[in-house]
Amino acid sequence: MKIDAVEVREIRLPLRERFEISSGYSEERRILLVRLHADGETGWAECVAGEDPGYSYETTETAWHVLSQFLIPVLLGAEVEGPADVERRLSHVRGHPMARACLEMACWDLEARRRGLSLAEAVGGSGDPVPVGVSVGLQKSDGLLVDKVGGFLAEGYRKIKLKIKPGRDVEMVRAVREVFPGAPLMVDANSAYTLADRDRLAQMDDLDLLMIEQPLAWDDLHEHARLQQSLETPVCLDESIRSAGDAELALELGSCRIINIKPGRVGGLGSSRRIHDLCHARGVPVWCGGMLESGVGRAFNIALATLPGFTIPGDISASRRYWERDIVDPEFEVVDGMMTPPSGPGIGVAPDERRIDELTMRVARWPRGRG
Repeated sequence: MKIDAVEVREIRLPLRERFEISSGYSEERRILLVRLHADGETGWAECVAGEDPGYSYETTETAWHVLSQFLIPVLLGAEVEGPADVERRLSHVRGHPMARACLEMACWDLEARRRGLSLAEAVGGSGDPVPVGVSVGLQKSDGLLVDKVGGFLAEGYRKIKLKIKPGRDVEMVRAVREVFPGAPLMVDANSAYTLADRDRLAQMDDLDLLMIEQPLAWDDLHEHARLQQSLETPVCLDESIRSAGDAELALELGSCRIINIKPGRVGGLGSSRRIHDLCHARGVPVWCGGMLESGVGRAFNIALATLPGFTIPGDISASRRYWERDIVDPEFEVVDGMMTPPSGPGIGVAPDERRIDELTMRVARWPRGRG
């Protein structure tokens, strides 16, 4: 198929509430949406880069630049065989996996629509409902956090992820555990600690946590291996895993016992499947994390989570968890802690183009002047 045209637009979507992690907070998402046009069909995707480089060196601005100057010119007018071919063509750009991922993932949507398959079917998964969890940002007090957790448990979420940072960790998590002794809890540090904090982190071993996610540096594997040796609680790696090669090295070093796969972080669905296949073959559980995506990005996450190795509920909450109104129809819903992947062709939900137009801050199209 020939890539006839590409569109990138930035929308600004306000969160329902402030979302805070160890490295900062968000009140609004600047989201890049990508559309690929080929042979009369359209594929959508979302770039998950953040507004600042707190999670990754990639940002909304760097992604716009790299897409415009280096990635889209390679694809425009090209005859491509599918997502794997798009991934190969973009591999000359070092780093910038989030920018590369949105084009590769748009091709997955495009190809699935052309073949009349749901995205879940196209990636090799199923149409079965999957269990989902929710991420809870740092709150102003333990009491507010307990109330938040109680509300999400009442909604049926199958896993509760608590954000932590130094000064808001052991005692805070213990307060939640005392109120909800049987709740499926985990914590996420977003690289807020060092190996000198291992005794502090070990104090959470008696809190019956599913895992401690990314406690140490975002690019580290060696010190995570030393930390995991001193903890009973499994370490889960997120930011440190950017490819199947990283995942293989982490498992060989003993850096973690669980891996979080985010398609944008690792360069797309093809890379995500390779990490999944590696872990599944070794009996290592994986799950799909979230990046405060709109419904467009959420559609890719739920499709990926239908693969058999995703045995831990992902951070794939309902649209209304973050947005007063999403940009897709229908919005994503959670029923008794489960989410059903859309069954329609491609991402299976319709982008609300009128709402997207209202939220658009800038747009660029190739060939230039199109539209």
